[in-house]
Amino acid sequence: MLLLPQSVRIATGSSGADATADAGQVALVISCEHGGNRIPETYQPLFAAHQALLRTHRGYDPGALVMARELAACFQVPLVAATTSRLLVDLNRSAHHPRLHLDAVRSAPAAVRQEILEHHYYPYRNELEDRVRQGIARCSRVLHLSVHSFTPELSGQVRNADVGLLYDPARAGEKALCQVWKQRLTQSAPTLRVRRNYPYAGRGDGLTRYFRQCFSPSQYIGVELELNQARAAGPVAVAQALRMAVIHSLQHCLQRVAPQPLAVAANPHKLFL
Repeated sequence: MLLLPQSVRIATGSSGADATADAGQVALVISCEHGGNRIPETYQPLFAAHQALLRTHRGYDPGALVMARELAACFQVPLVAATTSRLLVDLNRSAHHPRLHLDAVRSAPAAVRQEILEHHYYPYRNELEDRVRQGIARCSRVLHLSVHSFTPELSGQVRNADVGLLYDPARAGEKALCQVWKQRLTQSAPTLRVRRNYPYAGRGDGLTRYFRQCFSPSQYIGVELELNQARAAGPVAVAQALRMAVIHSLQHCLQRVAPQPLAVAANPHKLFL
């Protein structure tokens, strides 16, 4: 069992018995939407001219899947992850988003695009939603961490952060958690540049936004963890140090009060290829 920090429990609206274990109990779910750049054989002709692009930050989030796997292993919680390239279909965007697919895929027949949604998009999102609902049923509250990485430079602009914590400022629980987590990260690794709602806004189109529309602030806390690829996919020692700092700081935020978390499912991890 994991407990939220006291400030986060109060912010999420727990009343009466904030000091008790039940009041702060939270189920942790980890996801990684952009874990790889694989293109299923059926759709490879659409990417014949885009092989180089697949190897860039536009094709996937380098370093994110390793981080997500280590978080899930450390906390012994479910991981839902995908290794299909975001250029085929971006699992972290709503189905109506204009950049849901690469141009070559958008130009494909409607039947092909629908097949991609039915075989890759909806199964992933439905699986993750099932895990979130299971966690809420068990603990009344879920902390969902969606793990990503970002390119160090975009359109000529250097990103001046190593770690970004994205959340909805209107959700007091998310804001409180990211405040505590940022503080813990800075204390444990003073050289890391940690910023909140950077390099993207936490309220943008994505899975956390979708879940906020499904669940109340007292049920769902959604945070996107963004890692600078210069560190997350950099030299081995640098990447390992970053992952350890993230894990240790989150461990200090989430107090474990039982030897093992309650099982969510017989098979706690789901990898979409």
